[in-house]
Amino acid sequence: MMTPKELLKQMVNFNKAAFENSFNTMLILQEQMERMSRVYVDQTTGISAETKSAVNEWTQLYKKGLTDFKAMIEENFKKVEAFL
Repeated sequence: MMTPKELLKQMVNFNKAAFENSFNTMLILQEQMERMSRVYVDQTTGISAETKSAVNEWTQLYKKGLTDFKAMIEENFKKVEAFL
């Protein structure tokens, strides 16, 4: 018979694995969209250097946001695991 603490640990581990899988899928999709937008911007005539710079800056900010979000979630999972 599982104790409530073991059951809770198992639930946390499941949620952690689900987050990792979802995040990795989202990251793959983001990288694909970044490649597509880069190809579109590079091949479209009439797009100014300023617009290209804005698109590049946007993708870098998005990547930083993803990295910060993942770090925050991982930190919180560590806190929960330490608590258990």
